Amino acid sequence: MDWVKIIHLLCVMGWMTSVFAVPRALIYWKREWAQLGEFGPTGDLTVRLYRFSAGLAVIGVITGLWLGWQVWGWAPWVHVKLALVSLLAAHYVWTGVLVVRARRGVFRESEVFLRVFNEISVIGTLAILWVVVVKPF
Repeated sequence: MDWVKIIHLLCVMGWMTSVFAVPRALIYWKREWAQLGEFGPTGDLTVRLYRFSAGLAVIGVITGLWLGWQVWGWAPWVHVKLALVSLLAAHYVWTGVLVVRARRGVFRESEVFLRVFNEISVIGTLAILWVVVVKPF
């Protein structure tokens, strides 16, 4: 049981690295594209980080569902956590759309948008952590 928790936490930490870093990296990638006019090292790093953390996200979700079922018996707070994780996952998918567009050299979003977009994930993560620690229901 403890190993599942450890794997879950490790994978979630890896996924969160990308959730926080990729929107910020898109800002630097956009600047690099403006200078080089082509795909450069920042873009390569951003794509690799997103791809790697996608696998961690899948493992994190699977182990989280298992824990929600086997350890916490689908307690009400687990449902709230899953709803919030679903929103964070949607944010992550939207980030993936931005990464795919950036690979084609299309940067529609402003730096301000990307900074706000990045902070939304922080707020979502704080909400998830609050639910897990406090277990309000």
